[in-house]
Amino acid sequence: MKKIYTLLSAVLLSASLWAQAPQSFSYQAVVRGANNALVIDKVVGLKVSILQGSENGTVVYSESHSSKSNSNGLVSVAIGTGNVLSGVFTKIDWSKGMYFIKTETDPLGGTAYTLSSISQLLSVPYALVSNNGISRISEFGDSLVLTNGKSVIIPGLSAANPKANPTSGYGPNITDVDGNSYKTVYIGQQQWMGENLKVSKYSDGTTIGAWTYYNNDVTKNAKYGKLYNWDAVSKTTNGNKNICPTGWHVPTDAEWTVLTDYLGGASVAGGKMKEVGTTNWTNPNVDATNVSLFTGLPGGYRNVNGNYYSIGTYGYWWSSTEDGKSSAWFRVLNFDYGSVSRSDGYEGSGFSVRCIRD
Repeated sequence: MKKIYTLLSAVLLSASLWAQAPQSFSYQAVVRGANNALVIDKVVGLKVSILQGSENGTVVYSESHSSKSNSNGLVSVAIGTGNVLSGVFTKIDWSKGMYFIKTETDPLGGTAYTLSSISQLLSVPYALVSNNGISRISEFGDSLVLTNGKSVIIPGLSAANPKANPTSGYGPNITDVDGNSYKTVYIGQQQWMGENLKVSKYSDGTTIGAWTYYNNDVTKNAKYGKLYNWDAVSKTTNGNKNICPTGWHVPTDAEWTVLTDYLGGASVAGGKMKEVGTTNWTNPNVDATNVSLFTGLPGGYRNVNGNYYSIGTYGYWWSSTEDGKSSAWFRVLNFDYGSVSRSDGYEGSGFSVRCIRD
């Protein structure tokens, strides 16, 4: 008969946020065996691995335990105190994005492990993170900024702040006038498109005259979207037309700053906005975790002379805010840094566009 093992797990912190950081945290599991029966009062073999980034991510630490279940089939262990199989528990940088716990069991108490579950560690051991030292709480009271320059988002940390209790995760898809569908994502109090704009018409159906594909290659549109110049983006130059879907708009310079502040400041927000890995980003894609789900891609740009640069290494996005008569503010993500750059550029340049909800 095929054996089925299921684990119901919970992470319990044994120290408060402000206490000295412990070197372990508690983990409990209800173990079931064949016919879904509880494994009661038996020594169970347990292997726990901590994966970074995804369910198939890199194993940064693993350990094994031999622990006796109680009369309810519950096994309790302290992760960080088991027989170390790989990695160093105290060197895990909990501020670097998502982590997952992979559990494998042997109900007979040995090491013939069978995969039981892989689940996201939703409650990061913040007491462990605080070992880096807490510098301050972010402007909106929902992030701890550490002394090492990194930050950890804690939704709803400050109930006294009117901007607290933000929403995170994916929202409903939206569609532009051309029929292109886009993911959307909540980041703090804002809702952003999770993909670059691809549209060729304004929301009123009239044609946008100033856009291009990177290197005039139409195959780039599906992944990176189109590159638009300022005349296409700005309502002051395009006859008060909206390039974004109805109910959405090109973000102002200030709205970009709200985003990066929420993610811990411009010095670290870039990593939280970049797609993970080097499939589209050039190695090393420094600090990329995409915990914001913004999924920034390196779509490059077109300069005023019609030349194309930087696909794979940089992503450029317009704001709707001018800086002088011939330049406007934009944001840049870089393969070699975890920061977000704010700069002003010629309005004839071609950059990507992300829309934000009104």
